[in-house]
Amino acid sequence: MCLIIKNIGTRRRTPHKLTTKGKGDSDVDHPSLLLSDDRIQAKPIRLLPIEVPAIPTDDIKVAMTESLQHENIVKLLGYGYFGNTRFLAYEFADMGSLHDILHGKKGVEGASPGPLLSWSQRVKIALRAAKGLEYLHEKAKSPAIHCAVKSSNILLFSGDVVKLGEFNLSIKAPGTGLSLWSAQPLGNFVYQAPEFVSIGQLTSKSDVYSFGVVLLELLTGRKPLDRSRPHQEQSLVVWAADKLAYDKVGEIVDNRLRGKYPPKSVAWMATIASACLQFDQDHRPEMSHVVKALRRNESLMCS
Repeated sequence: MCLIIKNIGTRRRTPHKLTTKGKGDSDVDHPSLLLSDDRIQAKPIRLLPIEVPAIPTDDIKVAMTESLQHENIVKLLGYGYFGNTRFLAYEFADMGSLHDILHGKKGVEGASPGPLLSWSQRVKIALRAAKGLEYLHEKAKSPAIHCAVKSSNILLFSGDVVKLGEFNLSIKAPGTGLSLWSAQPLGNFVYQAPEFVSIGQLTSKSDVYSFGVVLLELLTGRKPLDRSRPHQEQSLVVWAADKLAYDKVGEIVDNRLRGKYPPKSVAWMATIASACLQFDQDHRPEMSHVVKALRRNESLMCS
């Protein structure tokens, strides 16, 4: 088949031959593909459908290319159309997502988790993902809220590269409210902050809460919601919060690690997660503070 893609940074529209490579983890009907022509070396890309009226192409160029240029943000390669469907084309994460590694391929029944992540790897993943979110919130030319922070949107690449992907962005206008691109439900409800669930309020602190859930996944190796567990353990946040409140961090650490981790580093990660998961958004840290705390955690790896 053929997809018409407009390459980012140019005004050229090019038809590309595409070969199906497999299903995406959350967009089952929109596979990852190989793109090639005479001018572009074959490379895997990932296609995500977009709502044309909700996301004008000019906005894509401004928000996704001019603003979002960071080593921990997935690259937008282009945008285009196939028939009546519009797409965004992103670089392909060859190592999958954090969800794939911790819990197994999303949407695939009975999928086994990937290779066990060491504690050191988990700390590095957390820090690099946090840097991407800090950039979105505080350092981008047009600061934005990710709106879909979860383990399946933390993408892993060869060479220990970690990037945030699959945005459902809201642009933060200085001194004003938020301008949503879509009225669609944002993310998975198990990652949603209390204020969004209750009154639909969305701020950068909503992302911070979602990131706190991801930190718990790294800490425990558990899914945010696991209906196969006893009722009182199905919600990761509820189960872990009770343990953390009584300083029982050792009881929730991923038992697959078999104790191979620095206790101080684990305790510090738990402290960061607890701060991110505060019910009152005003009590949650900014992502720049989270990044500083995670950098300190790296130093605890040696103590």
